[in-house]
Amino acid sequence: MLRQLRSGVEHWPLASPFRISRGVKTIAEVVTVELRQGDVRGLGEAVPYPRYGETAEAVIEQIRGIERDLADGAARGELVSLLPAGAARNAVDCALWDLECRLSGKPLADTLGGEPLRPLTTALTVSLDAPERMREAAAALRDCRLIKVKVDAAEPEACLRAVRDSAPDAEMIVDPNESWDIGLLERLQPLLAELRTSFVEQPLAAGADEALEGFEPLVPICADESCHTAADLDMLARRYAMINIKLDKTGGLTEALALMEAGRQRGFGIMVGCMVSTSLSIAPAFHLAGRADYADVDGPLWLREDRAGGVRLQGGLLSPPEPGFWGSPPLALC
Repeated sequence: MLRQLRSGVEHWPLASPFRISRGVKTIAEVVTVELRQGDVRGLGEAVPYPRYGETAEAVIEQIRGIERDLADGAARGELVSLLPAGAARNAVDCALWDLECRLSGKPLADTLGGEPLRPLTTALTVSLDAPERMREAAAALRDCRLIKVKVDAAEPEACLRAVRDSAPDAEMIVDPNESWDIGLLERLQPLLAELRTSFVEQPLAAGADEALEGFEPLVPICADESCHTAADLDMLARRYAMINIKLDKTGGLTEALALMEAGRQRGFGIMVGCMVSTSLSIAPAFHLAGRADYADVDGPLWLREDRAGGVRLQGGLLSPPEPGFWGSPPLALC
């Protein structure tokens, strides 16, 4: 039976601005894919990321470029030869996973050989701002177990001390988003250790992280922008102790699973992350996040309003989407 493809762009306003070293986001722009086979549909979502040269229009064009392949029954394993790793392949790959689950009547957790999804601890983000505003934002999260702090090179010490003062008991991740150089990273080592930083995520630009080879940090360093697929691991092993797996970088859940397995075999610590997105992006990542050392899947919590039935933050834990939301037995088309 031929499959039908639909794709489109959606805009989801944020409840408050999300600031990192590269800029400010007030709207989450996502690309959605729907694959229909008879009266069953599979859904996928991805976030085009300008850091990797992606735009929503270009991602849509990539997806529509393989419409005939998908109609003729192209499987997930064929996507690697049809699309590069990135947002377009992620949206299609996740839609195919969802379609397979609904057609088979078998939940994805069963297919992956794991237990049903359970609530998990996710990092909650304090976005980049003036130190006093970051102090206030951290105070609102003081009872959370894990906080991720966005910084740049302007005044990282003041920002980090402000957050730690307001959240003295939380585990803390520091994320400069490529904005530091090796000199600043070296100078901040004693501070990072003093503030009980769990790890620093991608401090140097991906194109300049060879400076990490031979560097002995006081806290672990995690690759984000430098880590896309399992093919990167040989290089990363010389520079990082951890990797951040995001489906929008790997090109979907299929490659993300392979990256996690290969990363474990190489001894990397694992974090599963996300872009600012709706719960349709987080639902596939949730199947990885429960197996990771750290989860950073709070993207939908930044939205003014999420998709119905999506993830929920309750008692400091992120609950998975409701049954039938994604990766579950069939839901008939409306």
